[in-house]
Formats: sequence, structure tokens, C-alpha cells
Amino acid sequence: MCGIVGYIGHKQAYPILLAGLKRLEYRGYDSAGIALLNGENRIYKCKGKVSDLENYMTGKNVSGTIGIGHTRWATHGEPNDINAHPHMSMNGIFTIIHNGIIENYSQLRKRLEDRGYTFKSDTDTEILVNLIEYIYLKGQVSAEIAVRLALTKVIGAYGILVMCKEEPDVIIAARKGSPLVVGVGNGEYFLASDATPIIEHTNRVVYLNDNDVAVVHRDEITFKTIMNVKITPIIQNIDLDIGEIEKGGFDHFMLKEIFEQPRAIEDTFRGRISRSPNDIHLGGLFHVMDKLVTAKRIIIIGCGTSWHAGLVGEYLFEELARIPVEVEYASEFRYRYPVILHNDIVIAISQSGETADTLAAVKLAKEQGATVIGICNVVGSSIPRETNAGVYTHAGPEIGVASTKAFTAQVTVLSMIAMLLGHERKVISENDYQKLVESLMEIPEKIDYILKDVTKIQEIAKLYKNANNCLYLGRGYLFPVALEGALKLKEISYIHAEGYPAAEMKHGPIALIDEHMPVFVIAAKDKSYEKIVSNIQEVKARKGIVIAIVSEGDTVIRELADHVMEVPLTDEALAPLLAVIPLQLLSYYIAVLRGCNVDQPRNLAKSVTVE
Repeated sequence: MCGIVGYIGHKQAYPILLAGLKRLEYRGYDSAGIALLNGENRIYKCKGKVSDLENYMTGKNVSGTIGIGHTRWATHGEPNDINAHPHMSMNGIFTIIHNGIIENYSQLRKRLEDRGYTFKSDTDTEILVNLIEYIYLKGQVSAEIAVRLALTKVIGAYGILVMCKEEPDVIIAARKGSPLVVGVGNGEYFLASDATPIIEHTNRVVYLNDNDVAVVHRDEITFKTIMNVKITPIIQNIDLDIGEIEKGGFDHFMLKEIFEQPRAIEDTFRGRISRSPNDIHLGGLFHVMDKLVTAKRIIIIGCGTSWHAGLVGEYLFEELARIPVEVEYASEFRYRYPVILHNDIVIAISQSGETADTLAAVKLAKEQGATVIGICNVVGSSIPRETNAGVYTHAGPEIGVASTKAFTAQVTVLSMIAMLLGHERKVISENDYQKLVESLMEIPEKIDYILKDVTKIQEIAKLYKNANNCLYLGRGYLFPVALEGALKLKEISYIHAEGYPAAEMKHGPIALIDEHMPVFVIAAKDKSYEKIVSNIQEVKARKGIVIAIVSEGDTVIRELADHVMEVPLTDEALAPLLAVIPLQLLSYYIAVLRGCNVDQPRNLAKSVTVE
């Protein structure tokens, strides 16, 4: 996985490429590189951050009005200077940057070696650029044709930008399973793996579909398929403000995004909830609403944090709408030959809309005749374009690798769908429906209340920043929050943490509890309250340390726990939206105190666009 950026036009390319890589570094940050074409291919690349590349390029010749840049998250070959992109073909004719995996690289490499090609790196990308060069030289064809013919030989996923020294006024872009977007400027074009490095230059973009090729000259652009069928592009205007991808005075993007959650949730239900009477309108589901109302089963698929949001959705749909729900890891679902019926509803959740396993699962579900609904944050991404219907979250760009506002926005959408279905199926009364919608509209203000004073959370973080292991417990709607809290802690602080249903503690995890084990218990007031109190007593009987998330005004758990963090009261169906906030903050402050790179944790990247 990686960040890709390219430029061709009348300006100097280097400043545009460097700024673009800084915007894209959340997609990959173990190495970076830039190639500039100005009479010859000049490649500058090194292991490390984009800042390391910038330092390395100081004093170098960076002239040229055409270039490509890349920031890497290693899939083939360890992170080092040689494996960093861009890669050049053996004879120096072609330069490439690549996001994805070439699955048949070993067969292709053997064929090229038999024809005299040698390789410097351990990457599958170098095999692809040499295959392009081989076809170009042997067939005496144009660079565009060489790229298209090479891609017909490739098995796998790719988003590529290619430059040719012998055709110095063109960049060739192609995509299959890995996102690419083309920005249309005034006599110039911008290319990238997402819109963040483009927005400061143009808001007019074209999203490439699978098997699309863009042949980008300085004064024109042609779109076609790999098989040379011309395409009429759809130019879209993106609604993205440059301020949304800046830190805005916060120390880290993650902290900024935690504090943006009241706005993100409000933006997600804005225009979809009306008052007097309270009602929910989801236009993106209008033409599948009958199928949703009569559904016999819903399957929710996602990865990581999106899977946790799906678990909250399971509780919501089963309780409010009385529809059976299965929640699946997309990576398992796509490979285990699942039973999918033609009247099933499959809900795919992905912040980026490009998660490779989720996208593959969507395609599988469609092939089996299910109605597939997407819940995504990025307009124009692959999953919304593959699904039958969907609802966008409006969280805004999420740059921090550890997802925060995407989770609460996803849960907000799932809550709205469940409430609407419960009302349409007459499972919940009109009065209960009105109260639930009202409670959802109050959530942003209640999160603001939590965020007004984080002093206690910071104090707890100081006490437990050196913990080696942590346990997170929750019941009902709050069990997925326990999982999400544990994931946040291990993602960014590298402390081992596990989430469990509180009742399962006696079936194994209780053996871990001693006076050194912090146990985070999510214990807001709900129908499981008395049970969670008993679980806390079991932990304390074994000298465990209890840090509890409780409802405002709680007195019982306050007497039992070592520390408490309060959240306002709300309907138990919406409690995850509040209870997760202190856990996000706690993980953030612990990671900062441990000196961890919060926004770019080791070995992780934001959008998992490869398997």
C-alpha cells in the first residue's frame, strides 16, 4: 500500500510532488521517492519518512515539469533504499510507481530473466516496469500500448503511474483494485491515490474504475480500457476544504479527529433527520427500502474498526428491527464459501471505500444475488460505486491511522438505519421512535461535554502508560466498544490489550488478573448494569485494577473502581457513541507519553488496499 502522486503541466513538478507526498504520508511511511523527467529519468528515493526524502534531495537537481512521487508501506521486500519506489527499468527507459500486489510476479520474473533481464530490488513492481520495457522494445510500440499489453499479463491489483524517457510528455495511469484519481487543472493534470494532495490545486476530478487507463499529456487526456475501448470520463467536483486536511493547531491529526466527532456526527445526520415530528430520511436507500423492510437476514462485513462498528450494528438491528444479523470479517467472508441468499442484505462498512478484502467481499455478495449496501466516508471510492445502494458518512477526511471519528460516524449511520427499519417494521412504537431520534440528535452536545475537560483522562494515562497488558470488558452494546478500546491502545501505544464480553472473563481471562493488570470496564447504565457490577467485584477480589467508564452520577461503581471516567446518560442503544470517547482519548494520551508516533504507528497504514 502507498500514497501515489503525479504532475504534468507548466509548473515545476518537485514542490507539488513533495507537498502531495506529505499529504499522503498517512497511507504509507516506511520509504519515499520522487522521479522527475527532464531529458532523463532522475530518481531520488530513500528509506524513512517524506522528511528524510526532502533532506536527501537538498542540493539535488529537481527541475522538470513532469514527475511522479510515492510513499511506501512495504508489501514486497523490506523497507530500504533499494526497494523504495519509483523503480526504473533495466535500460532506463521506463519509471514506475505502484500500489498493489502482482501475484504472478515470480513467473514473470523467470520469463524476463530468461530474456536477459536483471533485477536490483526484491519488489514485484520492478518486474512490472521491466515487462513494460520488454514489450516496448520487442514490439516497437508506443509507451501506452506497452503498458496496456503488460497489464494483460498481470494477475493481481495495481494502481500505477508510468513515465517513458523516450516519450517525455506523457504519464500513463492505470488501475485495478487500487484507487487512482485524476485532477483536472488549467493546462495541467494531477494524479494521486486519493484527493487529499489534489484539493489545493483543483476540485475537478475523475475517478478511475478497474481496468481503466488514463493517457495524460500536457494539453489533453484520454481515458480508455486496458483493451483500448475509449471511455467518456465523468468529471466530478469534490467538496473538500484544505483546512480539513491540516492539523488546525492540534498536536496530532488523531487528537484533532477525536475533537471533531461532535461535528462529524452532526454532519452525518444533518439533512437526514427532520423535526416535528422527528423522522429519518435516507435517500441513498430509497430504492432498496422495501427489500430492507422485508429482509430475513442482514450480513455486515468490515475490517478492524469498521468490523467493530458492524458489531454495534448487530445489536441495533436485532433489538430495534428484529432482523437476524451476522457480522463477518471481510477477509474471512470472501474465502470461506459463505452461504449467501438472493434476499439477503449485505452491508459493507469501510472508511476509505477501498479496503481490498471488503471490496472483494462486496463483489462476491453481488455475484450471489444479494442486495449490497455501502457505508463509506470517501465520495467516489470503489465500494460506493460497486454497491447497489448506500449511505455516506460525513466525517470528513480522516488522516490519523487509528480510526476515531469514522467509527462514531459509522455507528451513527447504522443507528439511523436500525431506527428507521424498526419504525417501518412496527417493532418500535411511534413514541419510542421519536425518543430515539431525539436522543441521537443530542449526542454531539454530549460528546462536547466529555471533551470539555480531559484532565482526569490525562491523569489516568500517566498512571498506566507503562502497563504491559490491559483487559477491556463490556456487555451488550458496550462489548464492541471494549474491542475498539483495546484496538486503539495496541495500535498506537504498542501495549498488548484484549477486549472481551464481561461474562466471558470467567472462561479464561480471569487467570490473567493480578495487582498489575489494568482492567477497563465499560459500565454505563443499562439493563446489564447489575451484571457488570458483579464482574467488577470479581476483578477486585483478585486485586485487579479497575478503570471504569460510567454514566454520570453513578455511585455504586465509583465505590468499587480505582478510577472512573463519566459520560452523560443516553439511550443504551446509543451508549457506544459516548463510551468510546474516553477510551480514544486514553489511548492517545498513553501513546504520547510513551513517545509513540500517534498518527503513523509502526507497521500500519490507513487504507488497506492490498491483501
